[in-house]
Formats: sequence, C-alpha cells, structure tokens
Amino acid sequence: MTFSVTVVVPAHNAARTLSACLDSVYAQTHRPHQVIVVDDGSTDATARIAQAYTADGGPAGRSAGGPPCELIRQWPNRGVSAARNAGIAAATGEVIFFLDSDEALTPDSVANALEILEKDPECGCVHGVIAPEPLFDDGPVERYRVLHAHWWRVRGAGVVETAFFAQAAVRREVFERIGGFDESLRDSEDLELSDRLAPHYRIVLTDRVVAHHDEVERLGPLLAETYRRALLLVPALASSRRGGRRNLTANSPASVATAAFTLAALPLAGRWPVLPAAGLAAFCAANAGLLRFAARRHGPAFAPYAAGVHFLVVGSLLTGAGVGALRMLRPGRRAGLPRVPPVTVERTAPPVTAERTAPPVTAERTAPPTTGERN
Repeated sequence: MTFSVTVVVPAHNAARTLSACLDSVYAQTHRPHQVIVVDDGSTDATARIAQAYTADGGPAGRSAGGPPCELIRQWPNRGVSAARNAGIAAATGEVIFFLDSDEALTPDSVANALEILEKDPECGCVHGVIAPEPLFDDGPVERYRVLHAHWWRVRGAGVVETAFFAQAAVRREVFERIGGFDESLRDSEDLELSDRLAPHYRIVLTDRVVAHHDEVERLGPLLAETYRRALLLVPALASSRRGGRRNLTANSPASVATAAFTLAALPLAGRWPVLPAAGLAAFCAANAGLLRFAARRHGPAFAPYAAGVHFLVVGSLLTGAGVGALRMLRPGRRAGLPRVPPVTVERTAPPVTAERTAPPVTAERTAPPTTGERN
C-alpha cells in the first residue's frame, strides 16, 4: 500500500528558512502529492517565497516533478494551531505530514514515516527527532539547543504517549475522529492533542524521521521562550495524569531536582558555599550523558559551556512552571489545559477551510501567483 501524502507547513515570518524547508520537502525520496504552506499573518517575504514554488519546477527547478505548492493566507496571525487546522481542512492526502517552517527534513524522512504507518495499522502518528546540527549554525547557544533536543528525543524513541508535530506524519482519519488542534493554545498544543490522540491510536517517536532545526541563537530569547512555554507545563502534566498518560519530557527528574536544589541553596552560599557547589556537581552528574555527547560533537571545551547554559534553561523552566502552578491556584481556575470543542475536519471539495474569523482566510491554490497581497 502506498499512502498519498499532504505536507502542511505552517509559517509565520519564515522568510529566513522557508526555502530550505520546501527544498527538503521536494527532495524527499517519497514525493508528496500535495504541498501546502499556510502563511499565518506574516509581515515579511514568506508568502512571496511560497508563491515561487507554485510555478512548475519552482525556484531554479528545485521542485520539478513535484506538485505545485499551494498557499493559504490567513490574517491576522492566529497561531500555529489555527494554521495547522487550515492545512488539515485543505489537505487531500491519506496522511498529513506536518513540518514547521524552520525545519528541513532529511531525504528519507517521509518514506520512513509511511513505512512505520503501513506496518502498524494501530499507529496514528509518527514523529521524529531533531538533527544534532542546526539548519543554520549561528553560534554556541544554538548548538547547545539542538544537541539537547536531539539527545532527549533519541533516548525516548519508541512507542510513546506524547506527539510533537513539528515533524510528524498523522493519518487523516485521526482528525476525523478526534478533531483538530485547539486554537486557543499557542503553546502546549502538542500535549493537548496528545491527550485526545493517545487513548485511540499508537504514537511512535522514531529516529528515522530527522529534521534540521533553525533554533534561537541568543541566550536571553532562549530563556524567555523556555519560561513562556513552561507556564502551561503544570496544567499539561495535570491533564495527562488524569488521563493516565506519561508525557515525554526533555529533562530527567534528577536534572530538575538538582537544579531546584542548587537554586534554593544560592541564597545560603555566603554561609554554606558547599551547598550550591554540591548542587551544581549533582546537576552535572545528572546530565553526564548529555555533557559527554556535547563534548563528542564539539570538543571537551564545549561541555562546561553546555552545562552552564543547560542549568540556566532548567532554571527558567522551573520558574515558569512555578508561576504557572500559582496561577492554577487562583480562585475560578481549573486544573489542566483549557479545552475548546474540537475542530471538525471536512472532506468535501473545495478542501479549503471555512472562514472562522474576519477578515476571512484566503487561499491561493493556482499558479501564476497573484500580486498585491498583504504580507
């Protein structure tokens, strides 16, 4: 059996990476029969880059032999959940392969995902890992970030209870059964959908689906992003525990516990300096595998740098999770992720989603591209 595949690329201000992303899609050994870019309120050249792939062969013939890229534009920006839902509604493939616009797949990724789906009829979703090298190398912070992402995902490969949709193949029937992404969420949407997906379908994390990721390259934005995403961590964990699931986590309990101990001991450093020093040593021991991996990839001098950045990242995660937990305790707040009714997936033609907000979503599905569009 050969599945028909629709690749859906949600994109917001993705001019830096979108060409590399689409080039990787058209270079797949299993060519998709449909490629959709959902421009989610971009103000840069994202739409213009996607439109270049609507013509036969695309830029310099890089998409020759593949389907023309279909561009859906929604304004204003509504978040990745809404963008993915628009792609789902426009998709005609039996399998929908989601690929974030700041990632580029290795050539066999789509074929490998389909092979896993074909061999396991109970599997509803196959998602992949981040390559240990960034899409564009912008310095040590980005190198640390992709190394850590690669490290923990590869270690968790197998049948799991959490799906991440930055590079994921999902049977279309999944969305017909459980609905689409929760559009009220701009973070943790993966975990919310996993709550509905895992009771009905097997989820597989595989190192045979690999994507090079263009990560944040500066420490301040990395810590701010970690804090923001951690705000919903405790509600997400509470929701999964109620459903009897265990989420995939990027950090081990020992790593989190030793970081928490070290942070708590810092105010006592003047009187008992041994306490934070012991905490840091325990933190490095808890992350010894990651640090050895960092040393192998970038040399021994990189390991202490990675340890320092990793400690700050886990500290930001703890701070965000603590703030999120306190917010849950406010009167009138319910534990768990917010819920909205699931998005209905239609299969009628034309396969463009119905407009849900004003101004309406527009969808360009033919070449040549139009001009004068709002970016």
